[in-house]
Amino acid sequence: MTDRSQSFEDEDPVEIPEPAHPHLRREPLPWQTPKPVEDDAEAWSRVQTILLSPGYRQADEDLDFLQQYETRGIRLQLDYFKPELLLQKHGIEHTIVVFGSTRIVEPDAARRRVAALRAALEEKPGDPELSKRLAVAERIEAKSRYYEVAREFGRLVGSAKEGPCGCQVVMMTGGGPGMMEAANRGAFDVGAKSVGLNITLPHEQYPNPYITPELCFRFHYFGLRKLHFLLRARALVAFPGGYGTFDELFETLTLIQTRKIQPLPVILVGEAFWRRAFDVDFLVDEGVIDEEDRDLFWYAETADEIWQGILDWYEAAGCPIDGIGGGGRDQ
Repeated sequence: MTDRSQSFEDEDPVEIPEPAHPHLRREPLPWQTPKPVEDDAEAWSRVQTILLSPGYRQADEDLDFLQQYETRGIRLQLDYFKPELLLQKHGIEHTIVVFGSTRIVEPDAARRRVAALRAALEEKPGDPELSKRLAVAERIEAKSRYYEVAREFGRLVGSAKEGPCGCQVVMMTGGGPGMMEAANRGAFDVGAKSVGLNITLPHEQYPNPYITPELCFRFHYFGLRKLHFLLRARALVAFPGGYGTFDELFETLTLIQTRKIQPLPVILVGEAFWRRAFDVDFLVDEGVIDEEDRDLFWYAETADEIWQGILDWYEAAGCPIDGIGGGGRDQ
């Protein structure tokens, strides 16, 4: 019988070729150059026509294709997925969400607006339009104190090493001016990260300058923006505002009322404003909501009251060990 191990030893060693270069070739492949013009004088112009054709664009680089009605599902996925990946990358797990009017500016700006309108009215005494605009500006000036409340609240959230249930929380707003700017600015004051969720509108919406740049996102769909507002929410704080503020507030209250999300603290800042703008007692008396739905939120006036109220709410809720109780995740 032949000794196979001995025969292998007698053979010459196998010569292993060098690994191929990951990108370069010594000889180009046939399709790396277009058809020679000497074979067809019009070949190159035809190739150029093909290269410029919309059908030849790679799908993920074809904006016209991606903006079609039929590709809406893909856009919805991207609108959700990009912010989700970046929030995960930056370790953002828990947020305090602040809403409020974009029109309520900081006190100095509000005073300048009032002064300018008073001067204009002195030049045109009795002008009804100027008188109306001045009255509105004076009411905005009165509410501008909430800018400072929101800013101070942003500082408290940004400075807190631990929030509800011992988790670290990050300020999140809609990314615009007014109350949202104030909350982001407070976090900025103390060197803390904060998130802004902007939205694409027919008229450009500039983000406020105090959001952490890599945590400012721009959404196409309001629905996906709302989802991200609540996915990580540990509390919702609503300052005086208009349609947008009401939209987010009532959506959140509805989700809590129906237990579509686990309950979380909802604080309305500025009781005098909210009791006139939103008569919850009337809704209870009319029988369109239940008595218990009146207790889905409470009022506060100062930053300290807001923050302490959130902490007290979680203490009363028992603060589950998993840290999810009170969060905005779907049931």
